[in-house]
Amino acid sequence: MDNRTGAVRLSGFLRCASMHDVALVIDYLPDHLRLTRAEPGCISFDVLQTDDALVWRVEELFVDRAAFDFHQQRTCASEWFTATSTIPREYTVEELE
Repeated sequence: MDNRTGAVRLSGFLRCASMHDVALVIDYLPDHLRLTRAEPGCISFDVLQTDDALVWRVEELFVDRAAFDFHQQRTCASEWFTATSTIPREYTVEELE
């Protein structure tokens, strides 16, 4: 992963409670990936299913805090967020030095 000074990295997991949640992620993820990767300042954005079908690994890297904050605001108003908001997230956010 790119380690740029001032960049913001989010790492963690999306933990589905049921296969219904997994279906929601599968349905809404392609558009979410496309929109996020097109955002100004998005260096990388990956959401990948792990060996546990209910758990998804999330890795995001944005050029700076402003780009990360823009992503968070856009996401909160998206179909992705509406559809998946009840799925627990366990994330760590750090600014790279």
